[in-house]
Amino acid sequence: MHTLNISIYTLAFLIILALAFDFMNGFHDAANAIATVVSTGVLKPSSAVALAAFFNFVAIAVFQLKVAATVGKGTIDPAVVDHYVIFGGLTGAIAWNFLTWYYGIPSSSSHALIGGLVGAAVAKAGTSSLISSGLIKTISFIVLSPLLGLLFGSLMMLIVSWMFVRSTPQRVDKWFRRMQLVSASMYSLGHGGNDAQKTMGIIWMLLIVAGVTTANDPLPVWVIVSCYVAIGLGTLFGGWRIVKTMGQKITKLKPVGGFCAETGGAITLFLATGLGIPVSTTHTITGAIVGVGSSRKMSAVRWGVAGNIVWAWIFTIPASAFMAAIAWWVGQQFL
Repeated sequence: MHTLNISIYTLAFLIILALAFDFMNGFHDAANAIATVVSTGVLKPSSAVALAAFFNFVAIAVFQLKVAATVGKGTIDPAVVDHYVIFGGLTGAIAWNFLTWYYGIPSSSSHALIGGLVGAAVAKAGTSSLISSGLIKTISFIVLSPLLGLLFGSLMMLIVSWMFVRSTPQRVDKWFRRMQLVSASMYSLGHGGNDAQKTMGIIWMLLIVAGVTTANDPLPVWVIVSCYVAIGLGTLFGGWRIVKTMGQKITKLKPVGGFCAETGGAITLFLATGLGIPVSTTHTITGAIVGVGSSRKMSAVRWGVAGNIVWAWIFTIPASAFMAAIAWWVGQQFL
């Protein structure tokens, strides 16, 4: 790995930009963890974001840094990485996140980041700069994570329906209002574990090319802590536009449905984080909500809304890659 002569100011600026992306990720994806709890009336929005932010940070003690290693060393050739590529990748991802947040579209911060890195790397050195194994793993989970969410969400719904078949609707509702607090916490834990590590991977990449650390050194503790703090703060400030889409527009959820969707989503996130795969928390929870809705009856899902969300998923990587390529060129002129 070559090292670059980067000024301390440029390095600090890019670390702050990476943490801004991390904050935006929490802000943008807060809805994924709390939409179901808020829409079913279990928690007030302010309490729900506080709970989610707390568990975002607690992930620091639970997960290994496998996702950070995939993003930092497994998506684009380290020899191509310089501060222009990182600037382009982060700017492209932030721009796409802001755009989709503004219009209330639950797109993926993860894939915006991967798309951003790909766009900036290709703008600099062509497609040979991409590491196909890491990208194939990430791109295949664009399809697999919502399908796994759907599978686990509908399975949970079927198991719960079977277990509580003799209970009254009031009793089920009362029980699952409490259980939703557990499922929302688990989902937030998975969100923090997978998503904060993506920013760690970027800062890791940056520190390596700046010669501050080497590829064989462990990730500095201050990077780990600051990334978990940034995503937790982002969640605390919450993305309310998206809460509405996730909580009510795809399908109407009762507490039992919210519990099943979050638990199904959390299982998927824990699985992916354990395997070191950066997945989209947005795709995962959407799949789980659709799974819960369709396990009741197919018409319970508003397929038009779900379809619009899928289009946003398809466009995320190419759109953020395009924005990142432009940002890479701008960075070359001014950084």
